[in-house]
Amino acid sequence: NASGEMLRLFGADAKFSLWRRLWLELARQQKGLGLSRITDGALADMAGHLTDIDYARAAEWEKRLRHDVMAHVHTFEEAAPAAKGIIHLGATSQYVVDNADLIIMRDAMRLLCKRLAATIDALGTFAEKWKSLPTLGYTHYQPAQLTTVGKRATLWAQDLAIDLAELEYRI
Repeated sequence: NASGEMLRLFGADAKFSLWRRLWLELARQQKGLGLSRITDGALADMAGHLTDIDYARAAEWEKRLRHDVMAHVHTFEEAAPAAKGIIHLGATSQYVVDNADLIIMRDAMRLLCKRLAATIDALGTFAEKWKSLPTLGYTHYQPAQLTTVGKRATLWAQDLAIDLAELEYRI
């Protein structure tokens, strides 16, 4: 039931190319700190292979190593041989796993925020249009006093606005 955008965010291409971007950034920062074994050529080789992931090869490595991160390290090294030995240098597996998950969740929440804002706006238009149409209110699933359709829509919008504020806070 997910949208195309959300499916892409949580898909393999997004995740594993993000791992590669994180490894590239790690290497750039290590080079900047003076690690001389990281060369410009290695960084360029890594940068040139951020999205051309050989999933079949990664599966072979994972079957052999029984470790998803190391399988992708070796697959990336094969794609960018100038960077062999520096990809993932000094990092734990959680460097890419946790940071990638956090980035993906942040991007997903940003997408949800856009959609929530659009829904709140649509409910505002709906509430304005139907502000005078009476309807029976309910409390505890029992009929109660009269209200309007517009008033009910504002309550729905208020709940969504609270959700939007919470997502923005989490981001």
